[in-house]
Amino acid sequence: MVMANLLKISEAASLALHTMVYLAANDGRLVTTHEIGELLRVSEAHLAKVLQRLARVRLVDSTRGPKGGFCLAKAGDDISLLEVYEAIEGPLQDSVCLLGKPVCQGDKCILGDLLETVNQLAREYLAGTTLSDLTDVYGRIQDGKAQKDNQD
Repeated sequence: MVMANLLKISEAASLALHTMVYLAANDGRLVTTHEIGELLRVSEAHLAKVLQRLARVRLVDSTRGPKGGFCLAKAGDDISLLEVYEAIEGPLQDSVCLLGKPVCQGDKCILGDLLETVNQLAREYLAGTTLSDLTDVYGRIQDGKAQKDNQD
């Protein structure tokens, strides 16, 4: 028997979220799969598949060629984390049971309203957070390298 995690995000969705925030931090320039792959320490092939899905739903634009790369298709302020997540995973489904199927005989869950609360908080955070809200995660970008600002 396998129990579901309270908050489980697939590797592809996590990769999409991190990539999109990085693209927002690099607004105004094309970013290569090699650069993103190196930063996130992931396979460029897997990353390319994720970027293709994001391009298909018009969240990113791509330019081919030696000077090509990816950029956001619209402003980072206009893209929520929920949009990115759903581009990869489909509509966000609420978790209703840790076992994957209700087995409790009563009207109540043994966890009370915990799952409902976690679902609501996760949805609100993803829907209410834009890529631009998170660009400082990667620090200041200079020549394709993330650099943290030293503010002592």
